[in-house]
Amino acid sequence: MNQTLYPQLVQKIDSLPKAVSEKRKSLLAPLITYLQKKLESREKIRLNFICTHNSRRSHLSQVWAQAMASYFGLDNITCYSAGTEATALNHTVIATLEKSGFQTTQLCSTENPIHIIQYGRNELPVIGFSKTIEHKFNPQSDFAAIMTCDSANEACPFVGGADFRIAITYQDPKMYDNTPLETEKYLERSDEIAAEMYFVFSQLKSI
Repeated sequence: MNQTLYPQLVQKIDSLPKAVSEKRKSLLAPLITYLQKKLESREKIRLNFICTHNSRRSHLSQVWAQAMASYFGLDNITCYSAGTEATALNHTVIATLEKSGFQTTQLCSTENPIHIIQYGRNELPVIGFSKTIEHKFNPQSDFAAIMTCDSANEACPFVGGADFRIAITYQDPKMYDNTPLETEKYLERSDEIAAEMYFVFSQLKSI
């Protein structure tokens, strides 16, 4: 385990439910195979998590995947996120990540603000803002396209430059915005994504 991750985040990771259903394991299996082959060939691994608006699920997936890669000591993995259109990183997503042990800093107060999302003292932070797949901040080739919502999965049957594509979709917590369940449901979705990313990276054999 990487000792530079923030202690509160490590506590959160250690407390996650480790049980993943057989149905979800089957869904995640091709991603595990892809990652293992990349590790064995010592190739750089780039994971781009894609959703329609790049505001909620894709960011949660990106951040948790990057943190889990670090947790398991996998240094050659870089995680990205994108949308079929750009909006803004949702403020409740930021609040949810902070509750889980990440440290965040907002760099600007525009309609599409930029956030620094840190998961460890000596780790390169995730730069969080909403962007499209084609944005220069994202890889243009040799990456895995991971579709995190059904609408993006249907809208993008082909993702240019990707050497692997898979749909790992999650229910949108947006439906609970401005309701008494908002905080609870965002945390529930975050924990679900975190637990599955933990499972994926825990299955990999180091080279």
